[in-house]
Order: sequence, then structure tokens, then C-alpha cells
Amino acid sequence: MSAPLSGPGSATQTPGREPARPGLPRTSRTARNHAPITATGLVVKVVLLGLVAGIAIWAAFPLIEAEHWIGLGVLAVTTAGLFYLYLSRRHIPAKYLVPGTLFLIAFQVFPVLYTASTAFTNFGDGHRGSKDDAIVAIQTSSVKQVPGSTEYNLSIATKGDPATGSLVFLLSDPKTKEVFVGDAGGLRKLDAADVTVSSLSGKVTAADGYTVLNIGQASGRSDAVTALIVPTDGGAIRSNGLTRAYEGKAARAYDAGCDCVKDSETGKTWSADEKVGSFVAADGERLTQGWKVDVGLKNFSAVLTDPNISKPFFGTLAWNFAFAVGSTGFTFLLGMAIALALHSPRMKGTNFYRVLLILPYAMPSFAMLLVWRDMFNTDFGLVNNLFGLDVDWFGGSWSARIAVLLVQLWLGYPYMFLVATGALQAIPRELTEATSVDGATPWQSFRAVTLPLLLVALSPLLIASFAYNFNNVNAILFTTEGGPFAPDNPRNGATDLLITYTYRLAFGAQGAEFGLAATVSIFIFAIVATVSAISFRRTRKQEEVYS
Repeated sequence: MSAPLSGPGSATQTPGREPARPGLPRTSRTARNHAPITATGLVVKVVLLGLVAGIAIWAAFPLIEAEHWIGLGVLAVTTAGLFYLYLSRRHIPAKYLVPGTLFLIAFQVFPVLYTASTAFTNFGDGHRGSKDDAIVAIQTSSVKQVPGSTEYNLSIATKGDPATGSLVFLLSDPKTKEVFVGDAGGLRKLDAADVTVSSLSGKVTAADGYTVLNIGQASGRSDAVTALIVPTDGGAIRSNGLTRAYEGKAARAYDAGCDCVKDSETGKTWSADEKVGSFVAADGERLTQGWKVDVGLKNFSAVLTDPNISKPFFGTLAWNFAFAVGSTGFTFLLGMAIALALHSPRMKGTNFYRVLLILPYAMPSFAMLLVWRDMFNTDFGLVNNLFGLDVDWFGGSWSARIAVLLVQLWLGYPYMFLVATGALQAIPRELTEATSVDGATPWQSFRAVTLPLLLVALSPLLIASFAYNFNNVNAILFTTEGGPFAPDNPRNGATDLLITYTYRLAFGAQGAEFGLAATVSIFIFAIVATVSAISFRRTRKQEEVYS
């Protein structure tokens, strides 16, 4: 038997090949697999890729100026990869995954890695820049006016907005008639054609690229004017009021030979200590200005062994666990109890009660925290007046902690009520009815059937709630602000959580310690991650038992 011929009218076709349709040309595989790009889609692609190119060019200049060649290389490779990916008709899944991945790296992975790297440094107030920056700051801060110092006519100006722009000094020399502009980066001469100098006062009244402030505007920023120091060779220029400036001589100078700072007036010497990033004298005195250095595990050791840090850390950690467990446990118990009551078929008007009970959940939490803070006020608070009490709720350690837990109970039970209601509706009534037939009491039925099934469904939510409450900064800052504080320890209060303690370390009035704060943040992450991992493992075992 001969094989049948295949043709336009034949019923037999080659396997795996699409038959040609009469009157239509056979399309290529590329055309079949990819829909044509519309004009709108093309415009969107061009705009987005143009935006990517613009951002890459904008980011390249600071990297080149700072000589961060590795960062520049990563930027170039990433930009080239994005152009290849979105100009190619291949790698369709990657086109959807890459944007989310880049945002994940930029806003999650990079901040975590930066925080971890900061924990191994002494980064903080007095240790923010390099050693050269510290030397300049030490020398310029010790500048004093001496006989014969050059004096200038001073005009205060800004680059941009007069109220918020960075300040500069516009200086005119009465003797040479030269005009200069100075800031923290140094002094440079201005072209006479770019400035206007008053013939009466000798002050600069206008300059290209700068906004000259009047007396009222300059007075409003007098603190910043006083703090601005313009470094020069062997000295610095400082303001003397708002209309005059002088070039003084630094009393303290850096000597590269001994790698030390010497005070010409007292003769005292501070030698550089690279381990701590400071200039230290023989008697142990450190200069305020230091530089950022790697300190290894010093911050971690201090958190665990230094009594001044470890004592408040472990005390706060114990309360932090109590707060997180109490906030999660009490809200769960109350929410579940209400959900069980409304789940009863004998209960009438359940929809009305449910709407009423979730009102705390519908209100903005930060506003409710402020309201509760006033309700616990000793003198005019509703709690004391309603119950006839005379309790200084936020004045004592335990009363403040109880108040915080009560506020959390009111704010958190509606959420637990909602999730428990949903979980109860998913439990077949036949199971509880079967226990009743077997002679079990309602309590026995709840303990043997309802509660285990609820925990299987709600355990992940309880773990998430614990992690959230462990770092619930709003609950503390908006009510007690971490207090009450002991007289000898203004950094750590009785109701502080580790996160608020960390915030105070990083941004407190006593001086920022970013390296130490980053170390505490790593401990917080490790604690929450460990507790969550153990809890999820137990949850999986529980699911296996009741599955």
C-alpha cells in the first residue's frame, strides 16, 4: 500500500506542524509565539528604558567622582542587562520577575546588608566621616582671632531657598577688593563680573547662583551661621556677627610626623588611635571629633558584657517578650471568646454585635493610642474619673506596663475576633455534634476538637502577630514614650521595647550611636527569626496530627 499524499485537501498532516489555512500565509514560529507590540506598548517601553538610562547616567557621576569603580561596574552591568532583557523577544518570565527582584534588593536586601555592616563599625556622632574630615573639623573648631587677622565684609547667602538652602559666606576683602565664596568645603575666588558689591558698605549684594539673605533672614538662621566654618591653609574663616568675618588661626594642628594633634596654647598632644577612631591623650581624654573605623565584634561584646549596655538590654528584652506574648495572647483569648459567643446558633443579632465589636479595628491606631494616653492621665483621665481611682498610670513601672497591655488589648482583639470567626465557620458542626452524642461536655468538646482545629488555622497568624508586637514601636512611643525613666538612665525606660531602645540609641539627644543601634537591630532580627522558626516547626507538626 502506498503512503497517502499530503496536500491542501488531504486529511493527513505531518505531526507537530500546524496545517496551512486556505487563503492565509503560514506564520513563522516567532510570530505565533509572540503577540505584536502595539504603538502604545512601544511608547511605554521607550519611555521606561529612557528613564532607566537617565537614572543610570545620573547615578554614574557621583560614583565616578567618589571613584567607586565596583559600584560603577554593577550599575553598568545592571543597565546593560535591563536593556538586553526588554529589547529582546526572549526570556518572557524574566521580564515580569526582574522589576520585583530589583525592588526587593533595593528596599529589603540592601538595607539589611547595610545595617549588618554598620554593626561592625563605630559609626555615630563624632565618627561619621574619614580621618581627614576629623582633622579638618578639629583644626577649624579651634580657630581663634589673633592680632593682625584678615577681616572681611560678610554677606550670608544660600544655594536655593533662603530658609532651607545650604549656607555660604560671600566675603569681600576691604584692602584688595577681591571677592570670595566660602563653605565647609573651602574658599574660592569669584569673578568680579559675577558679583555686585555695594560702594557704601563694601558687602556683596548680589552674586550669580546665590541668594543673598537680608538681615532678618540671616538672623533666623543665626545658629547655622555661627556653626559654619570655612577652612583655609593653616586656619579658617568664621563669622563675627552677621556683617563681618575674620580669618583666624587654629590653636590645634595635626602633625603627620607623630600622627597626632597638638595644642599650641597648652602644649597638650592627642595621638591617633586607629582602633577606636579617635585622637586620645596620655590621660585618656578623647577629642570629640573622630572618624569611622571597623571595630569588629566590639559592639556585640558590649551588648552582652558591658554592664552599662547589657543590663538595660536584657531587662528590656524580658519586658519585650512579656509585651509581645501578652499582647498576642490576651487579644487572642478575648477575640476567640467573643467569636465563640457569637458563633452559637442561639445568639440573636450577631451582625449588629459584629459591626459594633470591630469598631476599634476600623479607627486609626495612632489616633486611638493618643486618645488612650489622655484617658490614662492622672488628673483628668477618664479611667481614673470613671472608676474613682487615683493611679499615676505612667508614673510607675508596672502601672505603665499594665496600661500599655490594656491599650493593646482594646486595639488588638477585633482582629483576633475576625480571624477566629472565620476559622470557626470553617469547622464542620458535625464534629462538635459527634462529641455531644458521645457524652462530652461543651468544655470537653471545645478543648478536644474546636481549640486544636482553631490553632491549626490560626497559628501562622499568631506567629505573625507576635513578630509584629515584638517590634510595635507605635504602641510605646504614642503612649508612654518608653517611660518612666530612672534618674540615672535617661536612655532606657520601663516600657521600652528593644526597637524603641534602638531608636533612642540611634537618634537620642545624648548622641547618636548608629553602630550600636545596628547591633541591637541584628539581635532583634535573630530573636524574632528564631522564635518564628521554632513556632512554624511546631505548627507543621500540629497540622500533620490533625490533617
